[in-house]
Amino acid sequence: MAWQEEVKTVHERAGGRPERERVERPVGPHVVRFATARTVLAALRGGGPFTVTELVEQTSLTRATVIAVCEDLVRRGWAEEQIPERAGPQRGRPPRSFGFRADAGVVVGLDIGAHKATALVADLGGEILATASGGLPRGARTAGARLDVVSGVALASLENAGRDPRQVLAVGAGVAAPVDRDGHVAEGSDFWEMFDVGLAAALFDRHGWHVLLENDANLAALAEQWRGAAQGLDDVAVLLAGERLGAGIIESGRLLRGRNGAAGELAFLRLVDGAVGPHGIAQLAREWGAEAASQPKGLAGLGPADVTAEAVFAAADDGDPAAAGVLLRLEDRMARVIAVLSTLLNPELVVLGGAIAPAAARLLPGIRAALPELTETPAEIEVSGLGGEAVALGAVRRALDYVADWSLEITLPDPG
Repeated sequence: MAWQEEVKTVHERAGGRPERERVERPVGPHVVRFATARTVLAALRGGGPFTVTELVEQTSLTRATVIAVCEDLVRRGWAEEQIPERAGPQRGRPPRSFGFRADAGVVVGLDIGAHKATALVADLGGEILATASGGLPRGARTAGARLDVVSGVALASLENAGRDPRQVLAVGAGVAAPVDRDGHVAEGSDFWEMFDVGLAAALFDRHGWHVLLENDANLAALAEQWRGAAQGLDDVAVLLAGERLGAGIIESGRLLRGRNGAAGELAFLRLVDGAVGPHGIAQLAREWGAEAASQPKGLAGLGPADVTAEAVFAAADDGDPAAAGVLLRLEDRMARVIAVLSTLLNPELVVLGGAIAPAAARLLPGIRAALPELTETPAEIEVSGLGGEAVALGAVRRALDYVADWSLEITLPDPG
């Protein structure tokens, strides 16, 4: 029996998520062929194109095995043989060379927030091809409408990329709620339950897509480790710090999730003196700015109802003393939050992310100065440079990892 038949796909229609279940059989030649193909495909995915000799050196496989596997991968659509250009007369055959087909399919990364959905489309090499976004409805009985928006945004991003929906091999999706290992949104909060709309089942039924649901802060952490401030680091906490605080935690190179996916939830800060709760920088800047604006000296001439986080930071840059006082309070609050994370988790780096990240750079000197007085194990602090697409970018990374893990069981779409 071929190794491909050792893995079967079971569609759990109740959850709408195709789960793969390995069949327990004695190790035999089929398992060796499977492992060999994975090894060669992983090498091809790492760059290239590579000559057969280079692949032999990378994989420690025999030349005959490398050639046979590469030819099989070409037939399956995962690889292509490169025809080298000849510069003048040459003796003998040119060396055979093979490369990974990054255009064999695409993945989609979704960031599904409270008010907005964003989609990124990437090829299998991780190059971002296109994006799209749309506003989301809120309130009761909006699950169907939210699903329609998310589906429409994903389709729009594919259209912008010039790709057919049938080319999608996996979809990563981030939501602002804990998600357990089986892809289920945790119960216990009305805010969390707003995201429990049956997304995986809906997109599978509508488009046949395999959806990997994940907490948004976890995906932001994957993005920072992939292409952000945390590249090359194995112990990182990424703090989404906009309206509410949430952390994605990577420890020894792996995401920490906890029993039901709530390892990075920071509601416990209500119990920490000086931290109060998981209120984010934008929320606090707005609230404290409104308090300052209601005082006799005011804040940049604004009325309390007109104060926004952006206005507070802009006023501080212009030298407004009340706005500067708000920023000092923010520095103290965030220093205490980061001190808690540094003490509990001992990360090498804490990254401040989310849409507020560019403004948060203004707080870094004060936070860094305060940390040594608050914890014996202060982490390094950086601000994310990935902008507002960090969660969607992490969702792309999650989908690419899935494709890499399951590539030999995935049937690629017909290129025609």
